[in-house]
Amino acid sequence: MNILIVAKRILRQFFRDKRSVALMVVAPGLILSLLWLVLDNDSRTAEVAVVEAPEQIYEQLASGKMEVSILDEKTAQKQLNDADIDALLKWDENRPLLILEGSDPTDHQMIRTSIQEAMGLDRKEAVSIQYWHGSEDMNFFDYTGPVLIGFFIFFFVFLVGGVSFLRERTQGTLERVLATPIQRYELVGGYLLGFGLFTLLQSVLIVLYSVYVLDMYMVGEMWRVLFITMLLALTALSVGTLLSTYAKNEFQMIQFIPLVIVPQLFFSGLFPIEGLSSWVQVLGKLMPLTYGAEALRGIMLRNENLGDLQWQVFMLLMFFAIFTLLNVKALRRHRNL
Repeated sequence: MNILIVAKRILRQFFRDKRSVALMVVAPGLILSLLWLVLDNDSRTAEVAVVEAPEQIYEQLASGKMEVSILDEKTAQKQLNDADIDALLKWDENRPLLILEGSDPTDHQMIRTSIQEAMGLDRKEAVSIQYWHGSEDMNFFDYTGPVLIGFFIFFFVFLVGGVSFLRERTQGTLERVLATPIQRYELVGGYLLGFGLFTLLQSVLIVLYSVYVLDMYMVGEMWRVLFITMLLALTALSVGTLLSTYAKNEFQMIQFIPLVIVPQLFFSGLFPIEGLSSWVQVLGKLMPLTYGAEALRGIMLRNENLGDLQWQVFMLLMFFAIFTLLNVKALRRHRNL
């Protein structure tokens, strides 16, 4: 009898928490829908540039599962360097030479096989292969590693920062601070600076462990990676502290994870979305992790400098600024300053 009484009380409390009920109903369907969007996609085609090839070769390639364009070598190399195309096929001493973009090892075998089949070559007549970025030794972990670094930094900073700020509020610390003559922007800036120094240390440890212990592929300079992870961590911190103002306890803070963190993982580049509908790709552009992952991949796999990543840096700064301003505004819930 006592067991039934306790169980009835727990059920009553659970159903009073409408957010928990909605999470159990909506979150599984949302995550499964996101998986369906990014995984139910077989329209990925290789983009290959052909330079000074015989006409019949171009016709053979165009009939395969590739998007083929005829370019001059300078333009093709620029697009290859910017990862706008997957491969460049040209003739070197009357032999076909395939230059792979190289940063995505999952495409290597598909492109090589497609080109050999389109040209009617057997395995003994293999096309000569060179790599513009990366190398033949790159694996799937090297390709997804930069995305995973960005994701884990964003996730843990969001969670730790949000829960910590929530405790400041639930334990009365925030109210006591608000009782002093302090401006909202000063309070938000102080919290972001304090938590930011800790999250910066966390980011450094994650990056160093990934590169030097796990031997993740890295051709760029370390300070560029740390700069991007710092921007990503500050953005995650501003998001976490903002959402914590709308949570009553740690459990409600965790409830934001399926709605805020999980979708970013699917659209940040861990799964290919190039062949998906345009609205799906636009959705990915509304998420901070997308720009952080693009920047980390560019630095670690293609040795891009910050000048090449101006757009990604600008977007991360913009997200940080927007969420910081929203944090200042959200403090009006506690006191009008």
